[in-house]
Parts: sequence; structure tokens; C-alpha cells
Amino acid sequence: MTDFVFYFVEGWKHIISADALDHQLFILALAIVYTFTDWKKVLILVTAFTIGHSLTLALSVLDVISVSSSWVEFLIPVTIVLTALWNMINGKPVKM
Repeated sequence: MTDFVFYFVEGWKHIISADALDHQLFILALAIVYTFTDWKKVLILVTAFTIGHSLTLALSVLDVISVSSSWVEFLIPVTIVLTALWNMINGKPVKM
């Protein structure tokens, strides 16, 4: 259990740090179309984001995939903008 707590705290620090603005903006872009009554759907989205982020980090660390950091740094804001545009155009949350 102490390992879980350690990594949970480290993950929390990572997400709320000033260096993680891209994470915060992406989660905001995903969740902006939901209301407070949809908190379960938002929790699912944030959890899926966290799992996806963790999976890509693990694959990178284990040298299963290798992508140039310049491409990654370029694609991060592109995905944020595309997600925000998608939500602005559709104006409603994705059905779950």
C-alpha cells in the first residue's frame, strides 16, 4: 500500500505542477462540456487519460516505442487544440 500512496502522491504532484500545464489543458478540453452532475463521466475520462499517459511512458521507458521528443512536443498542443475544437463544434459530451 505504501507504493500506491507514493506513486499516487508523485502523480498528483506531476499533474498540478506548473510544468504540467499541457496535462491540465488537455483534461480541461476533455471535460469542459460536462456539468457537475456528470462527475462520473469526467472521472472516467481523467482515469482513461492517466492510464493512456502511463502506458505511453512505460512503453517509452522500456524502449518498445521511440518517438522524437520534438514530435511529441509538437503533437501535445495539437491534440489539445483538436480536442477543444471537437468539443466546441459538437457542443455536447461524448456518449458513454
